[in-house]
Amino acid sequence: MWRTKLKTQSFLDKYFQTAAANGNLAHCILFYGSDLKAQYNLALEIARLLNCSADKSENCQCLNCRWIRENKHPAVLTVSKVDNKPLSDTSKTVISIEQARMIKNDLAVTSDYHRVLIFCDKDKDNNVCGLNENNFQAETANALLKTFEEPPADTAFFFLTKDKSDMISTIISRAQSFFVPSQNDEEHDYSLVKNVIDGYLECDDVLGLYERILALAKENDPQEALTQIQNYIAALLRVNTNSFKLVRDFKTVETAKKQLALNMNLQTVVENLVFGLTD
Repeated sequence: MWRTKLKTQSFLDKYFQTAAANGNLAHCILFYGSDLKAQYNLALEIARLLNCSADKSENCQCLNCRWIRENKHPAVLTVSKVDNKPLSDTSKTVISIEQARMIKNDLAVTSDYHRVLIFCDKDKDNNVCGLNENNFQAETANALLKTFEEPPADTAFFFLTKDKSDMISTIISRAQSFFVPSQNDEEHDYSLVKNVIDGYLECDDVLGLYERILALAKENDPQEALTQIQNYIAALLRVNTNSFKLVRDFKTVETAKKQLALNMNLQTVVENLVFGLTD
């Protein structure tokens, strides 16, 4: 059983509680971040809110809520390389074309529930892992694109991944994306950048911040410097869970890391980063 009240995700809780209550939930949602279990639990909690037949309270004991907590609900399905595969499907490393066909056929039948399909990967110990272009290939995703674009009523698709860049662009363009902060207690190092980035939220010396980060990136591995800036922001998020600014900043650093990986000029990358962080 998972904890239905995700304490460290309160800003996401509020958003999705409101969306579910008002019927404004997007039908395609992409979660990304390092903590795949947190993503999966959040998707299940949203499924519970959508299907609860009572008061939607945290400890509701209606049949739908109990089924979802036990992962037994007939309309809330995990789709992975090992879950919900047709009997004839012998694939073991991918979400397959046969699964795509089965999903389309199943969704053609009307349902009294709000159907939720959670796409993810699994490891050998059945732990939830992230989607990527190897386990959720373009051929399979493209076979479901029309379904994603025009789903039956009361149907939602969730895609779980570590990094948005791991997903094919056709999924990203059709989904609302949300960074899900980690609920793990492990500490991530940011000792390299702490003195440089500390207090950036109140920074009024943009040029000084730019010069400090650029010097840091030149003196060290720039990707490591950016990763540690993300770690610093993630640490702030754990104690400032309602801050959409911090979530946006985390994405800004992620963009900088991608730009660096594409061999963009370091000065330009840092300039874009600093403007994003101080905007």
